[in-house]
Amino acid sequence: MPATTLDATSALILVDLQRGIAGLPCVPLPADDVIGRGARLAAAFRARRLPVVLVNVTGGAPGRTQSPRPGGTPPADWAELVPELDRQNGDILVTKQQWGAFHGTNLDLELRRRGVTQVVVAGIATSIGVESTARAAHEHGYHVTVATDAVTDLDPEAHRNSVEKIFPRLGETDTAEAIRALLG
Repeated sequence: MPATTLDATSALILVDLQRGIAGLPCVPLPADDVIGRGARLAAAFRARRLPVVLVNVTGGAPGRTQSPRPGGTPPADWAELVPELDRQNGDILVTKQQWGAFHGTNLDLELRRRGVTQVVVAGIATSIGVESTARAAHEHGYHVTVATDAVTDLDPEAHRNSVEKIFPRLGETDTAEAIRALLG
């Protein structure tokens, strides 16, 4: 369902727009396109004094259900947020160890302290960090909107499934530009 409204207490969550992930071969959209749309959304939210959450993942030790990262140990700057996001002092930084931004972090507490009732989610990878975060936001009772042209994946079929089957069940979906227009 296209986005119809944004609550006055909305927040933007940008998932895993970091050097190591942005450098992976993303489909169907190049990471640079997703980063650009995410940066424009962040600027629009900041201009309206709405919270911007920047999420990065440092990952945990591989276990029985998690395989090691391809290529072994990531480079030192792997988890650094991409500079295009123009991180500001008022932004909320969430460093996660899991796929989703809620589990094992203080994200829900940070949002509730600010009276947030709705989240707009974007980032990489659609079917992993973005979907996990959107699902958890829905489970925590937030209204969820996903910017479908500000998400991309490593697997085109997984991306398509998330955008066409999962996100519409969690809330509303629309383009980053349409969501920016709803901010007024």
